[in-house]
Order: sequence, then C-alpha cells, then structure tokens
Amino acid sequence: MVQQMGVTVVAEDEARSVDAIRVELRDLDLDAIRRALAAFDVDGRFDGLALGCLDHGAAPPGYSDRLFRFDHLRRVVAERNDLRHFALLPDEIPEYLTRARTLLACAGGDVPAVFLDTGPAAALGALQDSMVSRHAEHLLLNLGNMHALAVHLGGTRIHSLFEHHTGELSAEQLEDFTLRLIAGDLPHEDVFDSKGHGVYYADRSPGGSPFVAVTGPQRSKLRTSSLDPYFAVPHGDMMICGCFGLLWAFAEKYPQHQDEILSALGISEALVG
Repeated sequence: MVQQMGVTVVAEDEARSVDAIRVELRDLDLDAIRRALAAFDVDGRFDGLALGCLDHGAAPPGYSDRLFRFDHLRRVVAERNDLRHFALLPDEIPEYLTRARTLLACAGGDVPAVFLDTGPAAALGALQDSMVSRHAEHLLLNLGNMHALAVHLGGTRIHSLFEHHTGELSAEQLEDFTLRLIAGDLPHEDVFDSKGHGVYYADRSPGGSPFVAVTGPQRSKLRTSSLDPYFAVPHGDMMICGCFGLLWAFAEKYPQHQDEILSALGISEALVG
C-alpha cells in the first residue's frame, strides 16, 4: 500500500546515499501541540501530563498477543482490585508495555506524568457522570473504535470484566456477553474463541442488577439494545470521557494535587472509597 502511494521505504544505511526524507513516527508530539495552542494564545507550559493509549504489550514468540494483553489486565486487578490501580507512574510501567513506555518517553520527563490504559480511563470517566455516580453498582461498557471493555463495578472495585474487539461483536453478542458477565457465567473461552481477549472474575458472586452505562465512539451499537443502557456524558461531554478518567488517575498518583483535582471534577468521597 505504501508503494502504491509512490513512497519507497529505505534502510538506515541506504538513506545516506539517496535523497531521502526522514519521517519520525510517534504517539505524542508535544511541540506540535504547543504550536497548536500558541495559535490560540494558550500557554504551552504544562503543570503535568496524563497520557493514555491501549497497549497489547510485547508478547513473547509463539504466545497470543490477545491473551498476553488480557494477562496484563488480570495481573493488575489481582494485585489490587481497583480501577485506579491501572494508573502508573513512568517508572512503574512494565517493560513489556512497549507502546506505553515509548509514549512516556515522548513526554520528556520535564513535568509530572501518569499513564492510564484507555479502557479503564473511559470507565473512570463514565463514573463521573452524575446519573452513573448515584448508583452503587455499575456495568460500564466502553465501545471504542477497535476495542470494547465491559467492567462490572461496585464503586471502583472490579467484580468482573471482559475485553473484545469492537468490530468482531454484533449488538446481540454484546448483549449476551454482558448479561452473562453480570450473572457470572460467561466463560473466558467464549470471548477468546470469538477473537476477543478474555474474561476475568475478581469475585465469582453474581452482582444482581447493576446500572448499565455505555460510552465510546461505537456506543450506537447499543442504541436499541434490550440492555437499555444509559449513555454516559461525564461533565456534559462524552467525547472526552477518557480524559476525565486520566485526570482522576493523575490525582491518584500525585496526592499533593488530589484535593484540587477531585474537587474540580466533583468526585465524592463515597465514590473515591
């Protein structure tokens, strides 16, 4: 496809002998962001950076990258059962999360930074919706363009979760998997064998009737669903739901800013736990 565009990719040594243009690929370009802010007379100096991406991780040869990704999710929850535990400081990011480590490296280390996976970020953002936060038990669905995360929560504590690829799921499958997750009888194999990542139960007890909320750019998949989900709009803006989650993650890792951030977000002590 690249060749059809008229582009020839050359090796490092070849680039020295031909008229080549070096293109730097990266997930974060702070200089470009600062130039964009400057166009609107906005100060480009940052007090901190809260950064997110979805990282499958660098699976070892012969090991499923889908399973490797899910092993990471399961490991984090088993270590400390709290959505906020997915928030990581730069020196806490495992070696195998290569995309996350590269993202933080692009930040430069000049200001405090925190990393949060995009799925938990969306869930933490959805919890800030006033309609969602008034309930004690939730089933939150983040339907991203590529990945779908369903997480059954009591506050920020995780009862169970499944992750899949959004494009591989029909509305009917989403409904079926979600209802079976709540009931506690969705096997890991049903998700993995349908090209998803997997299922994890932090506790096996069925959760009753959680409040079902959905967010993400593919949320319309469930617009007419029998789940009758609430479309979360934290602080009135679904489009930056994950960004609100990132702010909460920053507050979690930098206690000196916690009161100010949580107060600005309107996050109650009951929700923080």
